[in-house]
Amino acid sequence: MYRVIISLFLVISSLFSAVVKEEKWPSGETFLTFLEKYSIPQKLYFDLEKEDKELCSEITADSYFYLIEDEDKTLNQVLIPVSEEIQLHVYKQNNGEYKFETLPISYSEYTETIAIPIETSVAKELQDATGSAALAANLKDIFAGSVNFRRMQKGDFVAIEYTQKELLGRPFGQPDIKAAMVEISGKKYYRFKNEDNDKYYDQTGKAFTKFYYFTIPLTYTRISSGFTQKRWHPVLKRYRAHLGTDFAAPRGRKIYAAAEGRIEFAGRKGGYGNVIIIKHPNGYKTLYGHQSKFRAGIKRGKWVKRGELIGYVGSTGLSSGPHLHLGLYINGRAVNPLKIIKKPEEIALKGKEKKTFIANAKITMQNLDLVVNDQNRKKATRLDRVASSSPIVTPKEI
Repeated sequence: MYRVIISLFLVISSLFSAVVKEEKWPSGETFLTFLEKYSIPQKLYFDLEKEDKELCSEITADSYFYLIEDEDKTLNQVLIPVSEEIQLHVYKQNNGEYKFETLPISYSEYTETIAIPIETSVAKELQDATGSAALAANLKDIFAGSVNFRRMQKGDFVAIEYTQKELLGRPFGQPDIKAAMVEISGKKYYRFKNEDNDKYYDQTGKAFTKFYYFTIPLTYTRISSGFTQKRWHPVLKRYRAHLGTDFAAPRGRKIYAAAEGRIEFAGRKGGYGNVIIIKHPNGYKTLYGHQSKFRAGIKRGKWVKRGELIGYVGSTGLSSGPHLHLGLYINGRAVNPLKIIKKPEEIALKGKEKKTFIANAKITMQNLDLVVNDQNRKKATRLDRVASSSPIVTPKEI
């Protein structure tokens, strides 16, 4: 682990006069077109292992990345985040050749409680106060079905306790809302997260998180590769990641939708080959990679039911054999599919667990109410902010 970090320090130490550029990944850009833009041989990509090639397909449009150019505008190095934990690093060696590696992301993390009077809209007020565009969307998901945010008027309130990763001074990844209060026309609505099952309840312990059912989308022979968010390989001496689960199965085996939803993408996607991406309710998405072909009639915008045929197992893209790569994402964050695809969970709180939850919720509720009722507050009032850092530290110069 430390050899990787030290080698990166050595690369950056020779660039003390260089300027780090922060840019957004253009829509339609792929890792290969990025290499072509900087006249980097595409052999760099085609020589990668399968899992690293798949990671290159995880780059999303409009995500921020960081690069350094030499005086002649050639690329010296670039860092491209592909998840909340892992990033791609391409850099020029002393001999002029380029090298690829994956590195953990060095981020800071803070927890804060913020109360905001609404003057225009929830989305605008929260983004102006916190810099996070995702916070309002997540807040609305938590209160879905019980609060109509369109009824909010000037003078209404929101108060949120949340944790947010931060990269180079900018919110990074998805905010994790711990507690929230929405006040509309004097009526207050509360939600509190139960850390034991990641579900939300009100102050009485009533559950408000709808359990969403997924199923394994095919009959498979074996799991050929599991989900890995970030892992140091002691033999290869580098970080590895695999943002999905690979199910080995014969070519042509039928693939079914793991849950109902609308098809967001159906086409070629880099190392994943023929891919279908389905957008589900509650912020979920599933990705089905390496398909030989799609079922007739499958196209973007089509609504599919859970268990509906969508395609067939293949090895398109960069694959060592026929299998299905299944990716599962919650609000854009890759998670282990096998932890979501399981039997329904018990979400009702009972006995001592319920009493403890209600007692803790009462304390948090009092804190939220205190800042909302503070007549000396500013437009956005922070109650608390506690910062921490990711356990693995890599240079922040890029």
